[in-house]
Amino acid sequence: MPDAPRPCTGYPDLVAFDFPLPHLAKALKAQRKIKIVAIGSSSTAGADKVIPFPPRLELALRTRYYGRMIDVLNRGIGGQEAPEELSRLECDVIAEAPTLVIWQVGTNAIYRSVDYNPDEVKAAIVTGLGWLAGLPMDVVLMDSQYTTAIVNPANIEIAERIEAMISAAAEVARVNLFRRFALMRRWCLQDNIPLADMDDGADAHLHTSDWATNCITLALDRAIGEAPPPPAPPSA
Repeated sequence: MPDAPRPCTGYPDLVAFDFPLPHLAKALKAQRKIKIVAIGSSSTAGADKVIPFPPRLELALRTRYYGRMIDVLNRGIGGQEAPEELSRLECDVIAEAPTLVIWQVGTNAIYRSVDYNPDEVKAAIVTGLGWLAGLPMDVVLMDSQYTTAIVNPANIEIAERIEAMISAAAEVARVNLFRRFALMRRWCLQDNIPLADMDDGADAHLHTSDWATNCITLALDRAIGEAPPPPAPPSA
């Protein structure tokens, strides 16, 4: 018999959202068609023949919210980081008028640290979050993956710095952070999942494996589905 698929734990204590998703909640009550945009780098676009999280999330959310036509538009471009993504935020995100934006950042700031100044990456994230803040859409930041290329001895110091920077930016902007890095680290350190099993086996050891990508998507779907409810409107 073939081996059973390895289970994965979503650890909601790590990845549960701190803030409501009021625009999504409203759309789910009033609309059948709902648009979500995922913008980022190759973690979003997809790499090495592994189906990325946006189409997986689309299927998961359509299952969770039966009867809703939820589309997750994939606006990932491999090799980019927040500064390049900021330059196309207007055309690839804002022009689409989505209900929810998932902005994946940080990976290339770590993996290609010689090409990116952390202060410039931070400035791009802060500016982008400021642009989105006044628009009728919810925002989720997604941080870097925890794979060998990211957490090897040469990169771990900058990885920890970038992770802290992303977390601080999300906190100041009061947007939800999907803590992919922390989730995968717990799989590795607590659940004893080998790092080699969490990447796709390509020479770079950068991108997540099919198993890890699927488990990340399930955790993200749950975080969205179990986001805190919006506050009740004030009574008359």
